[in-house]
Amino acid sequence: MEKLEQLEALLKEMGGCLVAYSGGVDSAFLAYTAHRILGDASLAVLADSPSLPRAELKEAVALANQFGFALEVIQTAEFDNEDYLTNPPNRCYFCKHALFESMERLASQKHFPYLVYGENADDAGDVRPGVQAAKAFQVKAPLKEIGMTKAEIRALSAQCGLPTAEKPQMACLSSRIPHGERVTPAKLSQVEEAEKFLKECGFFDVRVRHHEMQQGALARIEIGPSEFSRCLDESLRHQVVDALKALGYHQVTLDLRAYQRATHEAGSVGEREAIRS
Repeated sequence: MEKLEQLEALLKEMGGCLVAYSGGVDSAFLAYTAHRILGDASLAVLADSPSLPRAELKEAVALANQFGFALEVIQTAEFDNEDYLTNPPNRCYFCKHALFESMERLASQKHFPYLVYGENADDAGDVRPGVQAAKAFQVKAPLKEIGMTKAEIRALSAQCGLPTAEKPQMACLSSRIPHGERVTPAKLSQVEEAEKFLKECGFFDVRVRHHEMQQGALARIEIGPSEFSRCLDESLRHQVVDALKALGYHQVTLDLRAYQRATHEAGSVGEREAIRS
């Protein structure tokens, strides 16, 4: 049996589910497929918080509307949790715990028998604290369960006409803050606006890492290796520095190591866990 058929059979067997949805590659494909197989017995759930860029929220809602699957946007409470705000290496556990706790309540209210999320077969070797939260709430990972890889999900998404087929991975904004430095909505807003400006300048693979320094905040920009030549443009460099300083950054630097997508298209172990799949 082909993997898609296996996924369809697994969803039919469940009979109904809430899908943790972000508008990313994996969760969009899972939400779309669950709707196609289960209809009204599936519901996509999008967690909104300061760690979600407004552009990503808008795109995720638009995609659900375009493909006709039901969506409920919920406000999650990880920013009320001091364990999350202190930004330990397992920060993602507290984020996913807040998400699944909210989904569990919603499932009970709306009588959905299962919670599912978009972990895939490629994620098995990663350090992923969020998986522990999923286990605590018995959240199923259908894509992983049938052995479906990221490449297969992208290929099937393209066949379905999903625009996420070629979408780059997007880690949550909190992943831009080094572990041990406090996460705050104000910092995440700075990062969001800085990355938005850089994308408007035409950069594609870009991250702005936020570092608290004695003299003020430092923005460490990572861009893809193929885009480095653009940094030779003195006028563009001045525009970037001026724009980021206007956002409150005291210093603006370029990381010469460049932004590299790892095997699962993320920048680091911490970012792999924070990926919005």
